[in-house]
Amino acid sequence: MWWVITVVSVVVLVATYLTWLAARVDRLHARAVAAYATLDAHLLRRAVAAVALAEAAQLPTLVYAARIAVDAQPEDREVAENDLTRHLRDAHEDAAAPEEALSGLVQVSRRVALARQVHNDVVRDALAVRRRLLVRLFRLARKHPRPAYFDVDDPSLS
Repeated sequence: MWWVITVVSVVVLVATYLTWLAARVDRLHARAVAAYATLDAHLLRRAVAAVALAEAAQLPTLVYAARIAVDAQPEDREVAENDLTRHLRDAHEDAAAPEEALSGLVQVSRRVALARQVHNDVVRDALAVRRRLLVRLFRLARKHPRPAYFDVDDPSLS
């Protein structure tokens, strides 16, 4: 009789752990989606600030780069954002740029850098939990798309 209780206890413990692990996988993937949405919003704000700076400083290439970054497809987003970052660094070094627009752009760029760091940390955690043996064995992450890092140059301006 004691072995029945032991077997039932082990099954309950394993089932509890698998339920907790499945909930953790779901939470991490939900955090990754939310972190990407936040990063996307900050990138959009940076593009709007770049357009404002470009119009004030009369830099048509910066306007063009910002519009490309806003309209970029997800697979081309990193390249477009790197291009915008290069144009923003050039505009930041330009002495003709208005100080008010530059300070707003610096603040937005710092927020983008922080959002990118948070997103990449959450993606790292989600990918780490996806590599666990039990997650792969029981296919606990099958309903979630694989999250991806957002690798761009450091978008913060000094």
